[in-house]
Amino acid sequence: GGRGGRGGRGGRGGGAGGFKGGNKVVIEAHAHAGVFVARGKQDALATRNMVPGDAVYGEKRVSVEVDGEKVEYRVWNPFRSKLAAAILGGVDNIYIAPGKKVLYLGAASGTTVSHVSDIVGPDGLVYAVEFSHRSGRDLINVAKKRTNIIPIIEDARHPHKYRMLVGMVDTIFADVAQPDQARIVAINAHQFLKTGGAFVISIKANCIDSTSPAEVVFAKEVKKLGEEGFTCEERITLEPYERDHAAVIGKYRVQQQ
Repeated sequence: GGRGGRGGRGGRGGGAGGFKGGNKVVIEAHAHAGVFVARGKQDALATRNMVPGDAVYGEKRVSVEVDGEKVEYRVWNPFRSKLAAAILGGVDNIYIAPGKKVLYLGAASGTTVSHVSDIVGPDGLVYAVEFSHRSGRDLINVAKKRTNIIPIIEDARHPHKYRMLVGMVDTIFADVAQPDQARIVAINAHQFLKTGGAFVISIKANCIDSTSPAEVVFAKEVKKLGEEGFTCEERITLEPYERDHAAVIGKYRVQQQ
């Protein structure tokens, strides 16, 4: 369950939200490669389960038959995942797709990481960095079944401590909720993000400065990122799923024509 309640409105019978039996559910590809929409009584975001039969955090699973074989998808709850919230908010690019290598800063217990793992698939990799040992235990358990997740229990402020574990990546996703988040992302990018690579950052306004309006905080963060060689392409609020949060997305060290 967690925040956001089980299954939202409708769907008596344990908050099954229209996904019972799976036969009424149609799976459609989303605009972002590797992301899907489960259309039932209500539509929900979903990813193709890399470990069929296994739920990571109690999420609902939906099986559909594709060319005679069963394929399982996991429903992706935007109240528990800022990346899902950004996708439902309509971002143009998430820069996380099949085969990509992602450095995920602030992996927590691995809820969103598991969906990123589904998206990048067996040919991709997720380097998941989390400082808290308590969350880290859950993260390591998630990684046991998902071979494309490399759990790293270290402080993202010290990327040199895990430089032997991490190769160059296509994208950095960050949700570290620290006042110096822009700097943390920058030092990791300098070390691991390829030129022209992408970043997706979730910014929590009151975490950076609880005295200024959220708008002002977001604008300042975008400016800081610009000074570190990041070009911001879009910024989106995560309402109604998160209050005073924004996602900022863009590219790193892009050659200006």
